[in-house]
Amino acid sequence: MNARPLDEPHRASSQLELLFDLTFVVAIAAVTDRLAHSVAAGHGLAGLVPFLQVFFAIWWAWMNFTWFASSYDTDDVAYRLLTMLQMGGALVIAVGASAAADHSDYAGVTLGYLVMRAGLIAQWVRAGVEDRAGRRTALRYAGGIAVAEAGWLLRQVLADSGALPESWQLPFFLCLIVLELAVPRWAERSGPTTWHPHHIAERYGLFTIILLGEGVLAASQGVRAALDVAELSSPFVVVAVSGLVLLFALWWLYFLVEAGDGLRERRHRSYAWGYVHYGVFAALAALGAGLEVAVERSGHALAGAPQVAGYAVAVPVAVFLVLLWTVHRLIVVRPVIRPAALAGCVAAVAAAPLATPWVGVAGVVAVIAAACVLLVAVTVGTAPEPR
Repeated sequence: MNARPLDEPHRASSQLELLFDLTFVVAIAAVTDRLAHSVAAGHGLAGLVPFLQVFFAIWWAWMNFTWFASSYDTDDVAYRLLTMLQMGGALVIAVGASAAADHSDYAGVTLGYLVMRAGLIAQWVRAGVEDRAGRRTALRYAGGIAVAEAGWLLRQVLADSGALPESWQLPFFLCLIVLELAVPRWAERSGPTTWHPHHIAERYGLFTIILLGEGVLAASQGVRAALDVAELSSPFVVVAVSGLVLLFALWWLYFLVEAGDGLRERRHRSYAWGYVHYGVFAALAALGAGLEVAVERSGHALAGAPQVAGYAVAVPVAVFLVLLWTVHRLIVVRPVIRPAALAGCVAAVAAAPLATPWVGVAGVVAVIAAACVLLVAVTVGTAPEPR
């Protein structure tokens, strides 16, 4: 298992990586569905914390595999089998998402995360044994991940036994997140891994497309649920069309910058670029849940106030836009999205739900989509070429 060259030409995602991503489609769909149910029941804020916690496990496990594969994708039998093990862990997380969201029971998520981390630790140990040049870094990764995983297991044991008060569970969780995020920085102090910038950019782009697809899926589920109790009406059409236009606009904005070139020129900013993507990805996943609720709201009354459905779409979009600008700013000299245009769009999106009593949820989604389309038009028409 030798490290792959960081300047390897024509480096692209492998068929195994694409198959790996499919298991995460299931996990993301599960956590998005639970958030949508919480919002529809009028408990959106209560469901937000479990959503962010489970989504962190999904995102961090995916990201760790992606960066490892960018450096050490040997595609031999051992590598394939350990990757399959991590795929199984993602499916266990998907099964445990409902219990985490509904009852704050993270046993299933913790088990799935353990399976995924065990597979990754084995990969790093193998790299440390076989790649003499990168041995110290690889073994640091393996040790750091193992320590963090021991922390997750300890948290679960303490929570199950009642030794960890409920008020301390979230702070404990946040401390473990800090530990997880610190492992890559600490491990690579002894020598950087040879991740490929264009490969990483492609992998993140593919995950973005998966999350946008989850938005389409969530909206379709909302249509199905709404049609079970009502006939097709104009609000359905408005939300469906506006949702599709909105997702297309967000896709356009994300891919305005060639991330591979930026990462190649600014490798030292890769940590911040990768970590900020947690918010970008979580916002897209939450948007899928919001669109599902908006469609259902167009068909029948839900437990929450109508404005809640509007904010379930507006807040994720606003967060996505701000964090996307941040991501672009990290790897280019001048972001293609102008700050003034961004601020105007975010303000319009955030204010749109206030008009719910007059235009309805469907009208709010249409306004949000129109604001994002206008941002795309202004950006494409006036932005300078990225450098």
